[in-house]
Amino acid sequence: MTPGEAVIAVWVLWVASWIAAAIWSDPAASRPAAREELLYRAVTVGGVALLAAGHRLDHGARLWRLGQPAQWGLVAIIVIGLAFAWQARLYLGRLWSSSVTRKADHRVIDTGPYAVVRHPIYTGIIAALYATAIWKADAFGIAGALLMTIAFWLKARLEERFLREQLGAEAYDSYRRKVPMLAPFGPKGAAPLPKWEEQG
Repeated sequence: MTPGEAVIAVWVLWVASWIAAAIWSDPAASRPAAREELLYRAVTVGGVALLAAGHRLDHGARLWRLGQPAQWGLVAIIVIGLAFAWQARLYLGRLWSSSVTRKADHRVIDTGPYAVVRHPIYTGIIAALYATAIWKADAFGIAGALLMTIAFWLKARLEERFLREQLGAEAYDSYRRKVPMLAPFGPKGAAPLPKWEEQG
């Protein structure tokens, strides 16, 4: 198996398992208005399209060349990133949802992967996306990873505004002060959410 085949296989297996596990989730008790999710969903579609189709658009142009050891190292980072996302999903259990929702017994989860970052699923996927983009070594892959990062940031902000409103500002703000959003050891949300975000 080549590194390229391994990259494709890892992503296919992860996507298939992620979709198959969707049945292991409690029904939503509430969710934000559908229009509030349109922006991050549109950016996500654009990012995925660039990552998946970039090699067809640039006719094989590469910004850099990587040897086999470096390529296998990137495969390892993809596996680690997606495994971290899976660990977080398993830790979240039936509270997980593919969209922004509140489940009937929802609560702030602040242990396990959620003690490292507030959105460990997104963090793991973002790490895998950048490793994939570096392996692809083309402008479309890098642009796709950047768009996906923006999409996850937008989704995380919407999720935090929604859960803060649903679960209580005091509980969620306390969590934000202790744990960074997406980057381990990154800045924490010490300041209160801006007024427009509280009303979002």
